[in-house]
Amino acid sequence: MCGISGIISKKTLSQNDIAQLSASVKAMNKRGPDSQGTFVHDKVGLGHARLSIMDTSSAASQPFVHEDGNHVLVFNGEIYNFKELREPLEKEGITFRTHSDTEVLLELYKKEKEKCIEKFVGFFAFAILDKRDGSVFIARDRFGIKPLYVYQDEQKILFGSELKSIMAFDIKKDINFTSLYQYLQFNYIPGNQCIFKNAYQLQQGHYALVENNEIKISKYYEIPFTEGKYSNISYPEAQKKLIELLDKSVERRMIADVPLGAFLSGGTDSSIVTALASKKTEKLNTFSIGYQDEPLFDETAYAQEVAKKFNTNHTVFKLTNKDLYNVLEEVLEYTDEPFADSSALAVYILSRETRKKVTVALSGDGADELFSGYNKHKAEYIMRHPSAAGSIINNLGFLWKNLPQSRNSSIGNKIRQFDKFSSAAKLSSSERYWSWAGLMNEESAKEFLKVSFEQSLYQAEKGKLLQGFSKNGDFNEVLLADMNMVLPGDMLTKVDRMSMANSLEVRVPFLDHELVNFVFSLPEEYKICSTHRKRILQDTFKDILPERLYKRPKHGFEVPLLSWFRSDLKSMINNDLLSKELIEKQGIFNPEKIEQIKAKLNSSSPQDATAHIWGLIVFQYWWKKWIN
Repeated sequence: MCGISGIISKKTLSQNDIAQLSASVKAMNKRGPDSQGTFVHDKVGLGHARLSIMDTSSAASQPFVHEDGNHVLVFNGEIYNFKELREPLEKEGITFRTHSDTEVLLELYKKEKEKCIEKFVGFFAFAILDKRDGSVFIARDRFGIKPLYVYQDEQKILFGSELKSIMAFDIKKDINFTSLYQYLQFNYIPGNQCIFKNAYQLQQGHYALVENNEIKISKYYEIPFTEGKYSNISYPEAQKKLIELLDKSVERRMIADVPLGAFLSGGTDSSIVTALASKKTEKLNTFSIGYQDEPLFDETAYAQEVAKKFNTNHTVFKLTNKDLYNVLEEVLEYTDEPFADSSALAVYILSRETRKKVTVALSGDGADELFSGYNKHKAEYIMRHPSAAGSIINNLGFLWKNLPQSRNSSIGNKIRQFDKFSSAAKLSSSERYWSWAGLMNEESAKEFLKVSFEQSLYQAEKGKLLQGFSKNGDFNEVLLADMNMVLPGDMLTKVDRMSMANSLEVRVPFLDHELVNFVFSLPEEYKICSTHRKRILQDTFKDILPERLYKRPKHGFEVPLLSWFRSDLKSMINNDLLSKELIEKQGIFNPEKIEQIKAKLNSSSPQDATAHIWGLIVFQYWWKKWIN
């Protein structure tokens, strides 16, 4: 796991360009603390910050120069099947200098060019310079597990694993207000857009070739989903295939030359990963966090039961609300693009504590999006399969709007969910998805902004993210939207940023492309029904996991933002980041709307005000650090 950066200029790189390249690498020191290096050739510069996982020797350090002297690679990620790919190359007479996946990647690219990507099992973002013509090939993994930002102006093209690595160069930091508009809706920026104009993320499953300062982007992978076309495999056969593919995926992701462990939350997904991984090592290290002050969200008892069953070396980190509060500034300081999923605080602490014992951790991320694990999936199922309960909730829409709503109480949160459900009853499936995926509707987000944005660009981006929806489509189109939007934009971003802030590599067995392809070949009823979410996943592994895991409701985690906003963070809100003076001077937000949302914090029905305020705080902190 590493960080990469690069500059491709129209002119031969100056000493200032080279100095900025070095600064770009230094900005990613947490992502790659073990070694840093740069390579410069004419108009191209490549940078690398290394976290040593495979072949930890200096021979595998990067930028990695091929022995022909013409090809240079910077690589972030892992190719799990590199040993399988290496064997035929050796039979062809190629001699390897290292035991790394880095060298295999470069050799295979030399031989097959962009076709090599189709053979890779893993997660990655990499760039390869061909000195002979000055071209640069750039690629990102199938699901966007590893980030890759691109910036382009009249003089240069920049790329980097983090936005801060790009900001180390001389760039225009003009805010993309269309992206900000989306951020207000979701508390993250969906799709491949970026907070800056002229910047974007190379989309998952895409590669780019830069020649003569022109960039041509191509797609090499998309999830194979065609409405109504499914495998005729029986349910028992599908269960058997699921075990086979997931077991293979876990085994692949346990290859490492450094200590490895697994996150164990106490939920089904991480428990399955732990169950499979524990069979492949003598004593698996597992890690959980518990919430001492929030017993409703504490699942450590379930995690400990799983750890005992599979005889893991288990560590529990018991957190207080003060522990969460104490890392708030660290997380905000590391944030180089507005991202306001508050559960990132817990992931940061889990990653920090886990890193004290291991360098690599397995995670259950991706299963909810693949198999329908969220409340919105259950809600969508009810919409598509009308029931008496669903009709009652819809018909009482007027009641939910007049009852107190709050994320910080179980009853208030349930009323909030009922209101959101009934409000979307008459929407199309795509608009309903957009509504449920967000925290603020389009009209409200528009009212918050004082600046204008490109409505046509917004609609185009929205259309791309919802293009999988058809008028009479089946449930799998919802899961496809999650895989293309929520997973890379929120979940994977959160895990990557918080783990890499602590120099920890996190691997996700549920996002093996062979497994994903198979799951999308299965019909709706294998994944969700009136009584079960993640039906086939739960049924398949029910006999090997503790029975208690299946007899409890799914709990998310809510950071105690409301209590912080009413106490510890009150001054920050009123006198600093969201003060009326700053808002008016800044000229980005509508001061009246800001004051209204602040007032809501102290009402009996704060609704989603806590999430909105948190999103605004994150943006304002970012703006003061990076822009002002």
